[in-house]
Parts: sequence; C-alpha cells; structure tokens
Amino acid sequence: MRRQATPSPNGSSPEPALPAIERALIRIRRSQTRRTLGKIVGERLDRPFDPTHGFVVDALEEEPDYPGQEVTVGLVAERLAVDPSRASRIVASCVEAGYIRRVASQADSRRICLELTDDGRQLADLTHQVRQEYFGSLTQDWTEEELGEFARLLTKFTSNLGRKSGPATPEQPPPAASARRA
Repeated sequence: MRRQATPSPNGSSPEPALPAIERALIRIRRSQTRRTLGKIVGERLDRPFDPTHGFVVDALEEEPDYPGQEVTVGLVAERLAVDPSRASRIVASCVEAGYIRRVASQADSRRICLELTDDGRQLADLTHQVRQEYFGSLTQDWTEEELGEFARLLTKFTSNLGRKSGPATPEQPPPAASARRA
C-alpha cells in the first residue's frame, strides 16, 4: 500500500506523511521540555512543582501490563525509559514529596513495591485536569468528528510504541550457551 503525500506546513509542494509526523512529534516533545504543563500544575498547587513527579505518578497510575504485575522502581524505569538508578532517584524524590509510598510486595515480601498516596492521587487528578484543559484549548476549533478521529489514530499509534523500540533490524539470535560462559 502506497502512502499518501501530505502538504508541508508552509504550503509548498507535498511531502511524505512520515516526515510531517516526525516534525509534529518533535514539536510535542519540545513543548513538554519547556514544561508548559508543569508550570500550570505548579501554579494550581501554589508551590513549585517538579514535572518528573507527574511522570512517576502517571507510571504508577497506568494499568498493569499483565495480571498481577506489581509497580516497582524497575517498572517505573521501564515506563519512563530511564535507567534504574535515575528511576530510583526520582522515586525517592516522589516519596519525599509525599506522592508515593514504598510497600512490601503481596507476592514476595522481599520485594518493594510502590503505590500512590492520597496526595499522589490528587496530583494525578490535577494533572489530568490541566492536560485536558490545555489540549482542549489547542483543539477548541476542531469538530467532534476531528477530535474522535485524532483520538483514534493517536491511540492506535501509541499502542505500537511498546512493541518497537527503534528502527527495524533483523532478529539477533541469542548467544550460544558456551559463548555466554566465556
């Protein structure tokens, strides 16, 4: 199936859709880097707000990937795409801020799990409200059909994010047992 070309933002000749998607996603990332939403949340909290706390709360609030999955620092690292030591530091910061607490695993008491506190749930509710208001302001002149189609396509796009972590590459076979021991 051949992809349709889309017009470029400046109205010049049509270009492929994938570069347009890439540019749009870069603009989204940059707007998040400027911490636009974090500033709004901080204003509503009436105190400075660290946006990484919101990211951790999001990671804890997200549905389990499979039944019985527990939220650990390792899962937070995976969901935020950061290394475990960075995840450990930001989790500790969230514990100190009172948004999450450490609890013993129900499956293995040697493992430490994480859960939201009441303040963490309030932060989650506030960040949802702020994001939806912000996104609503950006799409205020869209029709219900456009919003529905955008939601459908964006959800479809993001559902594939966990399945692919980079450009397609041939599958690499695992090393032979003898090579692993060497």
